[in-house]
Amino acid sequence: MTGGEVTTETGPVLRSRTVTLLVLAAAVAALLLASAAPMATAVVGLILFGLLGVVLELRYLVGRFSGLLTRPFLHLLAVLVTGVAGCRLIAGVAPGSGRLAEIVLGCAVLGVAAYHGLAGRRRVVAWAALAPVAAASLAFPSYYFLVLTHLHLLAPLLFLWDWSRRITSPRGRLAFRAVQVLWAVVVPLALLAGAGRSGFSADPGIVRSVVGDGHSVLASLAPPGTSPAVAVRVLVVFAFAQSMGYVVWVALFPRVAPDASASFEARVPWATPARLWAAGFVAAAVLAVLFGVDFDRGRALYAAVASYATYLELAVLLLLVLGGVAAPRRSGTVIRLPTDRTYATAQARRHSA
Repeated sequence: MTGGEVTTETGPVLRSRTVTLLVLAAAVAALLLASAAPMATAVVGLILFGLLGVVLELRYLVGRFSGLLTRPFLHLLAVLVTGVAGCRLIAGVAPGSGRLAEIVLGCAVLGVAAYHGLAGRRRVVAWAALAPVAAASLAFPSYYFLVLTHLHLLAPLLFLWDWSRRITSPRGRLAFRAVQVLWAVVVPLALLAGAGRSGFSADPGIVRSVVGDGHSVLASLAPPGTSPAVAVRVLVVFAFAQSMGYVVWVALFPRVAPDASASFEARVPWATPARLWAAGFVAAAVLAVLFGVDFDRGRALYAAVASYATYLELAVLLLLVLGGVAAPRRSGTVIRLPTDRTYATAQARRHSA
């Protein structure tokens, strides 16, 4: 298995083979944790890495897809998603109207994305597909949020697939993609089909003081009427996929996609890496306290903040799947940092900050 190199500011340090093996090792570790203590893995992961993951995902999306996310379009999306965040905050008081309003705004995000990023037949196809989805979601809102939760966990696969297009070695690219499909699709389906040990437990363990018996967490992840045995397996899959999402956003992309970070910093010069990481850790500390005091309110606040990453990624994925996004550049067998004015400007601003 071979692959092109991944280059950062300090020179070539990683080959695609190394990245592939690291992701595979992370998947094994995440699966062991999720299998042994799924409730604790999900809750502790959310507290430690939830908001940091949101911040770093937003940085990657805005940087990688800067050509698509023009300032007027991004501002419009921000207004719509701010409405979604508000709906999530009031859902505790008026759950029915708040959830329905979020569905309407969420579909509006996708409709606007299709208008902005697609043309001709592709735009018509997107709108035609969106209409029945919106109708079904309004008719069965609980399933909309259930699908949204699990679709969010599948999103890293598509962004990793997009990133892998810059690996020029066909064998290296194939191996990398195979590992991503393995952890994102094959392992979850196998678990849901009954693979693995038969005694998975939803016992909260070390997070009992935070989530109580954990029934509210299970209820938010599994469809109504799901048997307890299947619900626990859904929890295991969720804990595993959530952990891998943190691996992708917090550990992988900041390392292998520095061009996206540089592009983001060129647009938002004050958001240096040090400040973003500091903000993520401070937010995690505050969230941990809030979760300890009132888990449901803490989760509602997190959901409101996370809506910015969730709906922005949905808009980008819609265009990515329907061909509205250009492939990342390749440069021989090496994935190079950009050396154009955008990158130079970002570096100059970073060092002068």
